[in-house]
Amino acid sequence: MRINSKQFLPKALKTLTLAVTLGFISNAQAEFNIFACEPEYAALAKELAPDARIYSATTAMQDPHQVQARPSLIAKMRQADLAICAGADLEIGWLPMLQMKSANAKVRSTDQGLFFAAEQIDTVDQMKSVDRSMGDVHAKGNPHLHFDPKRLLGVAEALTQKLMQLDPDSTAQYQANLARFSQRWNDAIPRWEQKAKPLNGKKIIAYHSSFKYLFNWLGLEQVADLEPKPGIPPSSSHLASLLTRAKQGDILAIIIASYQSERGADWLGERADLPVIVLPMSVGGNEQSVDLFSLYDSAIDLLLAAK
Repeated sequence: MRINSKQFLPKALKTLTLAVTLGFISNAQAEFNIFACEPEYAALAKELAPDARIYSATTAMQDPHQVQARPSLIAKMRQADLAICAGADLEIGWLPMLQMKSANAKVRSTDQGLFFAAEQIDTVDQMKSVDRSMGDVHAKGNPHLHFDPKRLLGVAEALTQKLMQLDPDSTAQYQANLARFSQRWNDAIPRWEQKAKPLNGKKIIAYHSSFKYLFNWLGLEQVADLEPKPGIPPSSSHLASLLTRAKQGDILAIIIASYQSERGADWLGERADLPVIVLPMSVGGNEQSVDLFSLYDSAIDLLLAAK
């Protein structure tokens, strides 16, 4: 089963002055180009700089670890005033190539127009040292932090500071956008937590550590991985060991991301009589996930459907 202003001016002139001012701000932002490495940061940029031109290098149906430095991506990065990426080496395999080939000095340094979300908060699962034998692990911690609502709000605050640094003429607008987003976001958090209460303490098997922040927040326990090591597809022997674990009868579901292979999950789900839930990894991961708010709603609703 798959669950998928001046006082002496005449009123008309004051109105015209305001309209021209607002139009200038809007046009200024419209000339600001944002390159987002992942769709969740394109969505966050849309909340904070809705009049900017925003481009997402990837979709929720792509593995963000593995992206080709295509000519179209190089062209978009060449135009960028700001590049927003997850960081923690998630894009280490392709971002440096884009930076080099685009020859855009604006987005080569975090002192200028490069922004890494993971550098704004404390990531989970940081390691002092890693080697190839450990698989695809991140010494700087888990980069998929957008599923922790409080950490994401911290990223939004830091990103607003970066926007004001790069586009100071629009400072007031960026501050207003952040205040509006923060209010809506803080209002949504307790609603999500109340809705997800039945998931607290439940155990799941997942493909990767993609949803570690989500599981930690909601109190779900990932007791096993479909991957024998991060980045390594599930082998027959590993799946067999997972089947033995699943037969203990305490697993809620098997979780995979929208871009991950369903083959091993389906094999295990059929034999263990467990639902396979395909969670949207980011905005656009399914029809319901059109922005950050609906992304959270969709992920929680899908998990609850397995109960």
